[in-house]
Amino acid sequence: MQHELQGIQAFVKIAEIGCFTRASHFLHISQPALTRRIKKLEESLGTVLFERSTRKIKLTAVGREFLPKAKNLIDFYESSILNIKEMATHQSGFITLSCLPTAAFYFLPSAIKDYNNHYPNIRIRILEHTASDCLEAVLNGDADFGINMINITHPNIDFTALVNEPFVLACRRDHPLAQKQLVSWQDLAGLTLIGVRRSSGNRSLIDQALEEVAFKPDWFYEVRHLSTSLGMVEAGLGVAVVPNLAMPLNEHHILVSRPLVEPVIRRTLGLVQRRETVLSPAAEKFRERLLQLWSQEANSPWIGKFTN
Repeated sequence: MQHELQGIQAFVKIAEIGCFTRASHFLHISQPALTRRIKKLEESLGTVLFERSTRKIKLTAVGREFLPKAKNLIDFYESSILNIKEMATHQSGFITLSCLPTAAFYFLPSAIKDYNNHYPNIRIRILEHTASDCLEAVLNGDADFGINMINITHPNIDFTALVNEPFVLACRRDHPLAQKQLVSWQDLAGLTLIGVRRSSGNRSLIDQALEEVAFKPDWFYEVRHLSTSLGMVEAGLGVAVVPNLAMPLNEHHILVSRPLVEPVIRRTLGLVQRRETVLSPAAEKFRERLLQLWSQEANSPWIGKFTN
């Protein structure tokens, strides 16, 4: 393949210059070596490309027909090599990431901003998925990797932890429970509770954690998205149980969160990737940035919230 490519390059250059001697100087090879390349190419194609005389050379009919095709082959090869080199040096590329909505909204933007400061030409597509859909997207190859919960597993998936966060109570500032420093699950008895639907990974985690506890939440409202539950809390429709990251990063004028205890229920978020799969250079660099960013506690968006 390499010899054929060299022969095609030699053919194009001779056709453009019209002289074997000058073409050999341009390609930095000897004239006999150039002649051998053309001979091998002609033998490979089974036809003569040049009509040679003592005074000049010209293309045969087949050579004239082959020339534009040969130029297209060279252009395609050179552009492909350039694209691969750019990807290898993280100058360009495309990343697809499957992510839980809470992670996508609350802490992924800072990672993307940091990444794009270093590699501004790499495009990132974010697929906001439920925990099960996130896993499926990574398994199917629809996403390079994902950010998911540790309790959603598969034997062909590797999990690398990023953060372990507690579930908290979200309520209005004027709610009686907002005056407490710690809220037990038993304190929620008799309240209008807003939770996520049964198919949610968050709901499964909460239900499993409360199996051995006497109190069982009586969810009055069930929603799909945590942002919906916070909107309902803000409207005064009830109180909600949400992961810590779902709460606004900055102090909210209406909403507050309080640690839920007895028991403390936590979820672990991390990177999910298919086993024995090599990421593209761009995706691998972004994965490294995520791990680096959240291994530094000073930059972690959940530090300073309720972590006990």
